[in-house]
Amino acid sequence: MTAIQPERVTDEQQEQGTAPVAAFLASHLNGRTDEELSREFHHLLDAVRAHGKKGSLTITIVVDPPANGVESAPMPIGVESTVKAPKPTPVKNLYFLDADGQPVREDPRQMQIDFRSAPATQTFKDA
Repeated sequence: MTAIQPERVTDEQQEQGTAPVAAFLASHLNGRTDEELSREFHHLLDAVRAHGKKGSLTITIVVDPPANGVESAPMPIGVESTVKAPKPTPVKNLYFLDADGQPVREDPRQMQIDFRSAPATQTFKDA
């Protein structure tokens, strides 16, 4: 059984260089992609700070093959992003179930007390 050796980078490959992703994103669509991603990132940061929950920003670079398999044809490259920002916890209210199983605000088992308004007066007594 032979072990798989890691591929060695030759001097020629180092001179050719690799495509720096950050530089690509910064220049894609004349910088519009970088601006949009920056806005989404700051929106995510604000939401995480406001709600105290984690979130994520996923950036996908989509590369299509050249048209008709022609090697010298241009390759369409697009950038897609998805933000999963935390949301506030919804406010809940308490309800009781009545005899029909419908939610109601007042406890149906509680005796009702009829209240009436006291007459209004403009006179005050001195203590």
